[in-house]
Amino acid sequence: MHLRDRAAAHPDKPAVITSGGASLSYGELDRRSRRLARALRERGLETEDTVAILMENQIRYYEAVWAAQRSGLRYVPVNWHLLAEEIDYILEDSGAKVLLTSLLQAKTVTALAPGGPPLRVAVDGPVPSCATYDQFVEGVSDDPLPPEWEIEGAEMLYSSGTTGRPKGIQKPVTAKPPGDPEVAQVRIAAMSAERYGQDDASVYLIPGPLYHAAPLIVGMSVLRVGGTVVVMDRFDAEACLGLIERHRVTHAQFVPTMFIRMLRLPEEVRARYDVSSLRWAIHAAAPCPVDVKRAMIDWFGPILHEYYSGTEDIGGTSITSEEWLAHPGSVGRPGPGITIHILGADDEELPAGEQGRIFMEGGQRYEYHNDPVKTASVVGPNGWRTLGDIGYVDADGYLFLTDRSSNMIVSGGVNIYPQEVENLLATHSEVTDVAVIGVPNEEFGEEVRAIVQAADPAAAGPALEGRLVEYCRQHLAGYKCPKAVDFVVELPREANGKLYKRRLKDAYWQGRSSMVI
Repeated sequence: MHLRDRAAAHPDKPAVITSGGASLSYGELDRRSRRLARALRERGLETEDTVAILMENQIRYYEAVWAAQRSGLRYVPVNWHLLAEEIDYILEDSGAKVLLTSLLQAKTVTALAPGGPPLRVAVDGPVPSCATYDQFVEGVSDDPLPPEWEIEGAEMLYSSGTTGRPKGIQKPVTAKPPGDPEVAQVRIAAMSAERYGQDDASVYLIPGPLYHAAPLIVGMSVLRVGGTVVVMDRFDAEACLGLIERHRVTHAQFVPTMFIRMLRLPEEVRARYDVSSLRWAIHAAAPCPVDVKRAMIDWFGPILHEYYSGTEDIGGTSITSEEWLAHPGSVGRPGPGITIHILGADDEELPAGEQGRIFMEGGQRYEYHNDPVKTASVVGPNGWRTLGDIGYVDADGYLFLTDRSSNMIVSGGVNIYPQEVENLLATHSEVTDVAVIGVPNEEFGEEVRAIVQAADPAAAGPALEGRLVEYCRQHLAGYKCPKAVDFVVELPREANGKLYKRRLKDAYWQGRSSMVI
C-alpha cells in the first residue's frame, strides 16, 4: 500500500486532478516526489526532521507531502490563512528545517521572521528569500531511494487554535518500510478501503483545504489504493456539483457548512447536475444540524456516512444513513477496539443517557509537541483520552455530541451548551452563518449572545434580531436563548467549518477574565 507500487502498476493513470484542470499522473507523482525526497535528504535532513508546507490546494501539494512521507520525515501542513506571526510560531515550535511554499504565498512568506527555516523552497515560481524548485533539485537524480531513506514518515498537524495557541499533534515516525501495516497512514488507508469501498476505481473529491487532517490523509489513502483524487482550490457549491458530474466522483468528503450552501442553491441549479455517480458522501469535522442532514439524505440518497474522530486519532465512531435515520443526531458507534466512556465532574463513569466528557479507550497514543501539560490534560483514568467534547451514549450504544467543554457557557451557575442554539439558528432562512458564545454579565457572570451573518446584509438590525430571539424562544428553554444578537459581515471560520470562537470571545472579554477556557 504505497505510491511507488501504484505508479509501477499504472504510471499513466491520473493520480491528482485539480478543479482548474491540471493533472498529475502516478508515474509523475512518484518520480517528482522521489526526486524531492532525495534533495531533502542530500541537503542534510535526517529521519524525523521536520518539513513545513505552506501552500494552497494545488497540483504540487501531494508531491511535497509524499516526498516527506516516503523519506522518513515529519511534515507540517501550515494553514495559509494564518497571519505571518502565527505561522512564525508554528515554524519555530515545530523546529522545521525546510519550508516548501508557492508563488501565491509570496506576500506571506516575505512577511515571515528572517530566522525561520534555513531552507526555503518555492515549488512553482520565484518567491523572495526562497530557492526555486529547479535550483533545489538541480543535480539530484530521481533514482529509487536507498533503503535507509525509503521509509515511512508521518504528518504533524497543528490544532486549529480555535480556543488558544495551536498545538502540534505529534505521532511517532516508526521508520518502517513502505506500506508497512504498522504505519498509522497505512492502517487508515486499509480501514478506509474496507469501510468506504475505496479501490483503484475510486474518484475522491476534496473540497476542503489540504492543511487539514481528513482532506490530506484520506486523499493519501486513496492514492495508496490506486484511485484518483480531485482537489478543489476553494469550495463553491455549484462548482462542486459540476466536478462530481464531470469526473464521475464516487467518494467525497464534506463539512456541514458545505451541505448548507449546496442546499441553498436554487432548485433548478441543483437539478442541473448529475450526482448519481456518488456512492459515499462522507462528513465530519463539525456537528451537522439534524434538518440539514435529513435534507441531504433526501437529495443524495442514503449515502451519507458520518464519523466522529480527531487529528489526534484517539479512536472514533461512524454511522450510516440508515442508522442515523433511526438515531437522528447521533455520530454513531465506536469502531473495532474502541470503547467510549462518559465521565462526570469527579471522573465517575456515567450511565446511558447522562451527559458528560467523552473519553475513548483503545486509540493511538500521541503527544502535543513541546507541551506536556496539554498532553496530560487530555488523559483521563486508565489512560483514556479525550478531544474535549461533551456528549452522551444512548441505550443502543450510539454517541451524541452536545458541545465542546471549552465552549460551555456558565450563566448564574447553569451550564449552557451553545451548539444546540447554533444548530437551531442555522436552519433559519434569514441566517447564513451563526456562532453562539458567552459574553460578560455583571449579575450572572456570562450571558448567551448570538453572532449572526445575515442572509440579506441589509436586513441586519433590531427587527431581525427580534425575529431570531423569538424563534429561539419558540423552540428552546428560555435560559438557553440569546439575550441579544450581534451582526457581522462574516464569521472567522476555518475552511473545514471550524469556528475561531476565541477571536469572537476576545472582542467581548478584552481586559476581563472569561469564565471559559
